[in-house]
Amino acid sequence: MARRVAGRSSIDLSPTASQRPLPGYGVAVCEDEVVDAREACGVFGVYAPDQPVAHLTYAGLHALQHRGQESAGMAVSDGEDIYVLKDMGLVTNVFNERNMAPLEGHLAIGHTRYSTSGSSTWGNAQPIYREPGDAGFALGHNGNLVNTAELMSDAGVLAGTITSDSDVVAELLQNAIRAGGEGERSDGRDLERALMEVLPQLKGAFSFVLMDDAHVIGVRDPNGFRPLCLGRLDAGWVLASETPALDIVGARFVRELEPGEMVVIDATGTRSLHPFATERVEPKLCLFEFVYFARPDSRLYNQTVHSARQRMGEELADQTPVKADMVMPVPESGIPAAEGYARRSGIPFGHGLVKNRYIGRTFIAPSQEMRNLGVRMKLNPIRENIAGKRLVVVDDSIVRGTTQRAMVRMLREAGAIEVHLRISSPPYKWPCFYGMDTGSRTELLAADLTVDEVRDYLGCDTLAYLELDRLLRATGAAGAGFCTACMTGDYPIDVPVKLGSPDLEEIDLVHPCG
Repeated sequence: MARRVAGRSSIDLSPTASQRPLPGYGVAVCEDEVVDAREACGVFGVYAPDQPVAHLTYAGLHALQHRGQESAGMAVSDGEDIYVLKDMGLVTNVFNERNMAPLEGHLAIGHTRYSTSGSSTWGNAQPIYREPGDAGFALGHNGNLVNTAELMSDAGVLAGTITSDSDVVAELLQNAIRAGGEGERSDGRDLERALMEVLPQLKGAFSFVLMDDAHVIGVRDPNGFRPLCLGRLDAGWVLASETPALDIVGARFVRELEPGEMVVIDATGTRSLHPFATERVEPKLCLFEFVYFARPDSRLYNQTVHSARQRMGEELADQTPVKADMVMPVPESGIPAAEGYARRSGIPFGHGLVKNRYIGRTFIAPSQEMRNLGVRMKLNPIRENIAGKRLVVVDDSIVRGTTQRAMVRMLREAGAIEVHLRISSPPYKWPCFYGMDTGSRTELLAADLTVDEVRDYLGCDTLAYLELDRLLRATGAAGAGFCTACMTGDYPIDVPVKLGSPDLEEIDLVHPCG
């Protein structure tokens, strides 16, 4: 029988070892973010006999903190029971030596989460646990399904009883295990068989880590929208959204999971399965992983993200040169591209803005005035480096434009003579339905504006975006296959919504990524 350990009750926000209620659902909280775009979750899994897997998972989640800062959790098994600990907050807020002490075992999964539909509640924290079979299973999800309503209807699930697409998947797996006899067979592969049945029904973006009492399983959708990689320990295996999570636990990078692949890890080693029809498999890694989401020390498509971002800056300098006194980044994600721009253009590189690392990414901003205040809390100018200078300011993207508009005003107030904004990606015009928090076209500044109109709104002297062909070339993997839907409107998977509608947020996806 599985034991579930949760970090808090539905009221108390402080995780303590003494509080171990059953998982429950909290109250939805509506938030406006200071940041322009948010990714939706990091996943981690480890199978390592005689190793402190809970502590390895804790370390791995640290390396994936940038992918989700609203909640964190892990599930651990000793081969008999599954223990789950999760709570709202950063990894360091959720876990401590006291509440991790019961988490003994040799296999584990972990999860860091961003909500992508404004719902930030304890009930949506992951991993999700279900209890069919001898020990049940746990699931962590990075991505967003686009056929959730269809899946719920087919499964007879009532609206309002499920709060996330991850919950829908867990429900389908539970039903499949029970229909198959839940544990009546002696091979212990109930979860594996259920996945082979359920996965072909899913449409959208999903990188899963799952576990029962004997297996850790990684799954990547047929398009490979979100990254997932495999690493090797001396006596075990690791799955992670990004390669730095392998580095931090001392695992050697083996490979990225292929789009449409399922990797099963157990006492015998690893097995690779392919649940999806061949015609569905078409690599479409989210291009924004290279632009913004992934850590600069990550490797995607065998390319280092930091080097790719520097090449984006070099391409920008070639495409849109300008006379200036200093090239400066918008920290932190604009730094590599600014370095590349400065190197190619010969204009000196310098820092003009300091980022407050402690404001976090959940600043509640109910009005535009508060959003602007939030930007000032996040960024502050270095006046001595700015006054009297013509600046090239390099950023990775413009989504809502809140940050850039307030930043341009700050730079002028600090004495900048000219502000030339350079963006290391094309205009962001279309909402993402594959795991990023841009569900409405009405929120996207460039959706219906020309580049000149965006420039006028932001208040900069000139504005230029990196052309798509140049961006693809800068990745070093132009022919590998990318999703560019947010820039081109070319969606690899049909979404059940009319893209011309101003009410895209009404799409019935429930809350993506748990």
